[in-house]
Amino acid sequence: MQDKDLLAGARNLLVNCGGLRAGDRLLVLREDPANGYYDAAIGDAVLAGARALGIVAQAEILPFDPMGAALPPGLAARMKAADRVLFLSRSGDQIRFSADMQGIRPIMSYALDAGMLASGFGRANYQGFVALKDAVNALMAAAQHIRVTCPLGTDFSGPGAAYPKSGAADVAVARFPMSVFAPVPVQGFSGVVMQDGFLVGTGSKFYEPYGCDLREPLAVHFRGSVLEGFSGHETDVHCARVHYAKVGEQFGLDPMTMHSWHAGIHPGCAYGMAAAENYERWSGGAFGNPRLMHFHTCGHYAPGEISLNVLDPTIEVDGMAVWKDGVFDPHLVPGGAEVLAQHPCIQAVFDAPAQAVGQGPGGRLAG
Repeated sequence: MQDKDLLAGARNLLVNCGGLRAGDRLLVLREDPANGYYDAAIGDAVLAGARALGIVAQAEILPFDPMGAALPPGLAARMKAADRVLFLSRSGDQIRFSADMQGIRPIMSYALDAGMLASGFGRANYQGFVALKDAVNALMAAAQHIRVTCPLGTDFSGPGAAYPKSGAADVAVARFPMSVFAPVPVQGFSGVVMQDGFLVGTGSKFYEPYGCDLREPLAVHFRGSVLEGFSGHETDVHCARVHYAKVGEQFGLDPMTMHSWHAGIHPGCAYGMAAAENYERWSGGAFGNPRLMHFHTCGHYAPGEISLNVLDPTIEVDGMAVWKDGVFDPHLVPGGAEVLAQHPCIQAVFDAPAQAVGQGPGGRLAG
């Protein structure tokens, strides 16, 4: 990792994503590195990059609340006084679907450490990936039929994405890097999702236990927004039922629900640790890789409270495998080839896609 790569990642974050210029004010809200989620080096790199660009940056440690309670008194006023607010904290993930953030212009970083910021994940042009995401949204919305499968037996299908008339439902917080398309609502979809390794939370709230280990792949059957049941190893089925019921009771929601799904679009996203080492960190750091698609479940809202994660999906849109065994081909998306031609740095990450997405022994998403 070289200083020039860190500076390039910081510039991509602050300028291409944040739209900041010399003299603008940036507030960086950092989670305590002792929590083991964000490292200290990424915050230092962002602040150094801001200084190099003439941006007036301030940083403060934001206490992390696992349940995502209201922000500390006075913070909203400090956020509104800044031109942009950067969350190097899971708190930004917890409020990413909140309309209360409109007007504050926050950014949530899914680059969790200096290595991710300096890699192709952090350096590949942000606006180019926004254009690619918009192109995928348009493809999903115009589709007549979508089918998702995986090597373990996932097989569900439905019509094109029934996005709201106002457009694809998206978050109120800018995400950096841009690494997923807008969640596809489950209306009209049905089938089975094969969940390997574990059940895990969504980053909305951090409850205990956050992950539920599975002995074998678990079949999750659904029709529309209804999670109809589980099948597989009897211990896994019991674990899933208890886990869903407990989380639903804890937050006063109907646990047996499916809300939406989407997949990664950023092949620069690499996650080198095994998921089981830190489920919380994995769920917030690996999902942008095209080798992963995930469902928002346990709640009639995005992102819900439990996610289902599928490794190496094939996503067929009107019979065309836009994702094939975890490989996303942007040339099959109208406008995708133009994005790659305009941004050689994006072409570079597609030419050498990251393969590490948190697999344990044997290459599975083992718990």
